[in-house]
Amino acid sequence: MRDGLEDTAAIPEHPRPKLTYPFEQGPKPGEAIDVAPGVKWLRMPLGGALAFINVWAIADRTADGREGWAIVDTGISTPETAQAWRTAFAGALGGRPVTRVFVTHMHPDHIGMAGWITRKFQCRLWITRLEFLMCRSLAADTGREAPADALSFYRAAGWDDDAIETYRARFGGFGRGLHALPDSFQRLTDGDEIRIGDHVWRVVVGSGHSPEHACLWCPELKLMISGDQVLPKISSNVAVFPTEPEGDPLSDWMESLKRIKGRVPDDVLVLPAHNDPFHGLHARIDHLVGGHERGLTRLRQTLAEPKRAVDVFHVLFRRNIDGGLLGLATGESLAHLNWLLARGQAVRERDAQGVDWYRAA
Repeated sequence: MRDGLEDTAAIPEHPRPKLTYPFEQGPKPGEAIDVAPGVKWLRMPLGGALAFINVWAIADRTADGREGWAIVDTGISTPETAQAWRTAFAGALGGRPVTRVFVTHMHPDHIGMAGWITRKFQCRLWITRLEFLMCRSLAADTGREAPADALSFYRAAGWDDDAIETYRARFGGFGRGLHALPDSFQRLTDGDEIRIGDHVWRVVVGSGHSPEHACLWCPELKLMISGDQVLPKISSNVAVFPTEPEGDPLSDWMESLKRIKGRVPDDVLVLPAHNDPFHGLHARIDHLVGGHERGLTRLRQTLAEPKRAVDVFHVLFRRNIDGGLLGLATGESLAHLNWLLARGQAVRERDAQGVDWYRAA
């Protein structure tokens, strides 16, 4: 699933921090911009509101000493993305081989072409274990009918019959954005130190947006590839899904951000998956965490009268939610509601029709 509501950020109440952007414009698909010695910025097309995803090439060496590139994130699997990679390999990346593919997390815009690239260059996928296994699990749903648990989950959130039928028709689409995954991987774990070319990169794991999201931080180059864990202008989707209806991903996400702030210095250049590279990591983390904390306060206030999950969109989002965003908005609203439930700040009651109603405790 794509990161859908990243462009539907929580309602801002405080001014955004004044981040700085050292590059006037980004690369065109298939081209590259040097962001540091041996580190190139490329973009792959996505379409839709996000338009593109940033991917990164880090100068590396093959086992036999040849110069090559380690790729970080890959774009969604489409003919357009494949052509952009072919152009980049032949041009901006100088015809050098890919030594390995790092993937920050399992969403199709990040891992979609990993199988294509690893097979093309006979190299290894590097990813955290939970991201790899979750991706395989979701890809296995391709072509399945929507399970009864999922239908009950969305009815409980307040979906009407038309929305449920649309969900039935669209279910199982995750795998369509993926080239067939590799059958093996090299595991990334939090705190790993990995030499890529001339520099050591440290793995910094977060969660909430996805189960075990890996950022890559190079202290010597003062760079952090942040994936979707920290974005400069949009807020990552943090949602509850039918597979874990009582989950508390918002707590995971905010705790991860605070942990990253404590480990990674503020002087890094952040290389995000969407928007442009920026300086101001700590200010951005403070703004993201504060925005969700303010959203939780507003949500608790609106629960003075019982509400369904679909009744609180206006409290959390700054735009109207249409059918295309209904699932993601519902998931993010439930993440906020579950946060309140877990802390005893709200209670939930299910009516005779199977619909959940929430009110402040």
